[in-house]
Amino acid sequence: MVPTDKLAQITERFEYIEARMASGTAGDDIAALGREYAELKPVVEEISAYHKALEDLAEAEAMMDDPEMRALAEEELPELKARIPEMEHALRLALLPKDAADARPAIIEIRPGTGGEEAALFAGDLLRMYQRYAEGQGWRFQIVEESLTELGGIKEVIANVAGPGVFARMKYESGVHRVQRVPVTESGGRIHTSAATVAVLPEAEEVDLDIPASDLRIDTMRASGAGGQHVNTTDSAVRITHLPTGIIVVSSEKSQHRNREIAMQVMRARLYDLERQRADAERSAARKGQVGSGDRSERIRTYNFPQGRMTDHRINLTLYKLDQVMQGDLTEVIDALIADDQARLLAEVDG
Repeated sequence: MVPTDKLAQITERFEYIEARMASGTAGDDIAALGREYAELKPVVEEISAYHKALEDLAEAEAMMDDPEMRALAEEELPELKARIPEMEHALRLALLPKDAADARPAIIEIRPGTGGEEAALFAGDLLRMYQRYAEGQGWRFQIVEESLTELGGIKEVIANVAGPGVFARMKYESGVHRVQRVPVTESGGRIHTSAATVAVLPEAEEVDLDIPASDLRIDTMRASGAGGQHVNTTDSAVRITHLPTGIIVVSSEKSQHRNREIAMQVMRARLYDLERQRADAERSAARKGQVGSGDRSERIRTYNFPQGRMTDHRINLTLYKLDQVMQGDLTEVIDALIADDQARLLAEVDG
C-alpha cells in the first residue's frame, strides 16, 4: 500500500511550484523550480490516476447495493480490482529515488581489452552498435576523440551522446563486453575470445564540481597518428592532467581551442563519475552485486557469434538475435536491466 500522506505532500508541493511559476514570482529560482516541476509532473499524474481508480472502485462497490445497478457493478468490479495493484506498482516505481544524473547526456569511452587486433575490431563493432541505438532513440551521437588501428579497429574512442534520458538508459553498458567468434585475422577458422571495455559517464556541468586551476596541468603537443587519425604539423593536441588523481585526457582535433573544450568536458565527466562512485560506495557498502554500479572490471555481457546469441550475465538474460543487437537493437536488454534495477530498489524500500 502506498502511504497517502506522502502522496498528499508530493501533490501539494507540485501545486505550489505550479502556482509560483504561473504567477511569475519564481525569480532566480525559475530554472530549479522548472526542473522540479518536470520531475514531479509524471508522479502527480500517476497519483491522480491512482486516486481516480480508487474512487471508481468505491462507486462500483456502492452500486452493488442498488438492485438496478448491481449487474453493471458486477461487470466492472473485477476489472477495477485488477487495475488497482498494477497502478500501485506503477506509482511505487514513480516514487523511487531518482538518479540525479539520469536526464544528462553521456560520455561513452570504448577501449579494446584482451585479444589484440580482434579486440580492437570488436571495440569498433560496439561503437557502431551504440551509434545505431542512439539514432533509433533520436539522440545526437558525436565522436569527440578516436584512435584507429591499421586494420580499422579502435584503439580508443570517446563519444558524446545527447538527448532525453540518455544516461538513464546507457549507464547499464558500463563494464567488460566479451566476444566469441572466428576473427577475420584467423586463417584456421578457430573461435577466439576477446573483450572490450565500455565506460559510460554522465556529462558534468561546470556547476557540479569546482576544479581549481592549480589542480590541472595543460600541455600542448604535436598531433599525429596513423590508421585514420589526421596528421597535424602544428602543436594543436591538448593533454590535460588532473594532478590530485593522475587522470589524463588527450584531445587531438585540428583546433587547439576546441581541443581544450573537449578535454575539459571529458575531464569533468571523469571526475564527476569518480565523485559519484565514491558517494555510491559509501551508500551501498552493505550491498553487493548491484546492477548499474558501473564496475568496469566485471564481465557484463557475452556476444557469441557462432551461436547467434547475446547473454547479459547480470540478469541471466540470453537473446538469440545477435545480428539485431549488433545493429543497435538494445531495447529489450536495456528494458530488462532497468526492470531488474527497479525491482532491487523496491526491495530496498520495502525492506
